[in-house]
Amino acid sequence: MLPTPYVKCDYHKVYEPAEDSFLILDCLEKEHEFLKQRFSNSLAIVCEIGSGSGIVTTFLMQNKIIPQENSIHLAVDINPWALEATLDTAKLNSCKNNFLEVIQTDLNSSIRNNQVDVLIFNPPYVPAESVPDVPESREEADQWLDLALLGGKDGMAITDKLLQQLEQILSPDGVAYILFCARNKPKEVIQTFLNSYRWNVKLVETRKAGWEVLSVYSFTRR
Repeated sequence: MLPTPYVKCDYHKVYEPAEDSFLILDCLEKEHEFLKQRFSNSLAIVCEIGSGSGIVTTFLMQNKIIPQENSIHLAVDINPWALEATLDTAKLNSCKNNFLEVIQTDLNSSIRNNQVDVLIFNPPYVPAESVPDVPESREEADQWLDLALLGGKDGMAITDKLLQQLEQILSPDGVAYILFCARNKPKEVIQTFLNSYRWNVKLVETRKAGWEVLSVYSFTRR
């Protein structure tokens, strides 16, 4: 079993690692051999959208889930506090020899098309009346944290947006790992997605977490 990174953050500003975070870690550990074989002969660009505390990105680097020593890791988040936390977590776990770039942006808006080989996305999946507005000041800590939690109608507003952009995000051999909760109605969402796009979608891992059921699906081109 691969070690879990040590994380020390201000959880009034940054999403605290929870069952969803650990499910993604287990999923990536399960996919280790697949990813190793898929990207054994090329530079891999790895991107986590919504890095939060940085636990997932650090886990990838710390345990060399992607085999290349010169792989490039991008940690994207709209929350400036999350980007600082991601850098701190990487440093705290001695990830000094990995190339890590943090980017404050909305989803993939600052990423060149068709460049990402491995995408990880733990979205704001809690159903809410609407997605919160982006705070005007970085000092509005509670509002930044809401952006990591509240996903609009069915908790799917942000995930739907990313799914529509998946074609232009991933490289030809790219793979995306996206987390859903049961209230997102993932089977319906994925069937609708498959009706519109030619992709392979696989359930990698699912787990009951308290009153919630969480699932991680992988997406690859046909």
